[in-house]
Amino acid sequence: MKPLAQIAPNTFEFETTPLVKPTGFREYDARWWFGHPGSDTPPEINLLGIQALGMGLGTLIRQRGAGPDIVIAHDFRSYSLGIKLALAQGLMAAGANVKDIGLAITPMAYFAQFALDVPSVAMVTASHNENGWTGVKMGCERPLTFGPDEMGALRDLVLEGKWEAPGGGSYEAIGGFRERYIDELVEGHGIGRKLKVVAACGNGTAGAFAPQALERIGCEVIPLDVELDHTFPRYNPNPEDMQMLHAIRDAVLEHGADVGLGFDGDGDRCGVVDSKGREIFADKVGVMLARDIAAQHPDPKFVADVKSTGLYKTDPVLAEHGAETDYWKTGHSYIKRRVTEIGAIAGFEKSGHFFFNPPIGHGYDDGLVTAIAICEMLDRNPDKSMGELYDALPLTFGSPTMSPHCDDEVKYEVVDRVVKRFEEMKAQGETVGGQPIAELVTVNGVRIVAEDGTWGLVRASSNKPELVVVVESPVSDARKVQMFEAVDAVLRENPEVGDYNQTL
Repeated sequence: MKPLAQIAPNTFEFETTPLVKPTGFREYDARWWFGHPGSDTPPEINLLGIQALGMGLGTLIRQRGAGPDIVIAHDFRSYSLGIKLALAQGLMAAGANVKDIGLAITPMAYFAQFALDVPSVAMVTASHNENGWTGVKMGCERPLTFGPDEMGALRDLVLEGKWEAPGGGSYEAIGGFRERYIDELVEGHGIGRKLKVVAACGNGTAGAFAPQALERIGCEVIPLDVELDHTFPRYNPNPEDMQMLHAIRDAVLEHGADVGLGFDGDGDRCGVVDSKGREIFADKVGVMLARDIAAQHPDPKFVADVKSTGLYKTDPVLAEHGAETDYWKTGHSYIKRRVTEIGAIAGFEKSGHFFFNPPIGHGYDDGLVTAIAICEMLDRNPDKSMGELYDALPLTFGSPTMSPHCDDEVKYEVVDRVVKRFEEMKAQGETVGGQPIAELVTVNGVRIVAEDGTWGLVRASSNKPELVVVVESPVSDARKVQMFEAVDAVLRENPEVGDYNQTL
């Protein structure tokens, strides 16, 4: 039976027919509005649709030669366990041997692929999305996760009902895996410096992991919103969101902490606030970590996403250590794959996904590995605060990641129009924010670079009905604002672009 794209809830059809909205298949994971009590928004998937997804995924991993074994886990939301079990039912119908590690953060599921020697993974999570969203992060070639090719193949299998369901699968619940994961995280790590650390989890799943891991490496931990609460009563667990960063700032200042670390809903990202309460955007944290890594590993290679600061290319300290940085497509799957392809020791995303290859990590994104790396960086610089390490970077003026609404069905078309508009402006010698366009980088949306190095980025979000806008200037805050206004003026030529979640 082919799933339908739309079914009215509270009907016989909704209880007997798979519902799978096609737009839920994103570039590198799946994300749907599932709904919650009191929500008036129609659901985009139901449990039978999740079961169909499991049958499609079980078919795909077998077709890709990964074998039948797969790790599954779920994040802390009121409906995630039920969704995971429906997914498991579909996987087993497709002949998969399911290894269920229970409630987890996403990197714990990735770790299980290595620890249990299982090639495939399916993590039920909507990450930092609002309550009511669900999704699945998947992979069948550790440490990589699906990209557009795999997601397109999965989409076709599911929407066309072409899965194979021979049965014969199995289910195994694996207990105690949280302890095994934390043990692996902290093994061989420890700091001598007395660090007071705010661990902020936004009531997401990381609250059951981050404080314990940081305490075990020797930190004094100030827990902030670590109680699991899937309603997210204070703010969404998103370390890019200013509301969460401001809450961390307030806690750092109240407790006199050395650093504040914030984790997203599924624990694969980390945000940072210094001892003065300043929010340090993740791309700058990445430059600081790159400096620290470069001092220990000669001539390192790094990967950074196109939303990130230009300092990875221009920082004199990185140049002195022979570091090379490759700018690549935004998205955890893209950066993870690129890090592996070019043998980089680390990759950095402005969103707070950091990827560390051996000897630091296994190659996937883990917010707790990042947090430990930050604490060890501070331990190696006992006479410097996080703020002083930050101030030692060349000064640039950057924006938060801003996300105006744009429906999934039209967002890529809108970005294509925006790219074409800027290409026409460059060809005609028009200025952007008062300066000629020096370069357009179109590997992922468009990054408009002015002659003075000020740049702005527009791309489509891969997991939400939004666009992504970032601006940075090495010159002044005023130039940053000018670039934003120029980019926004082009966006406003498209009526499909709505309001921002936050702005400058």
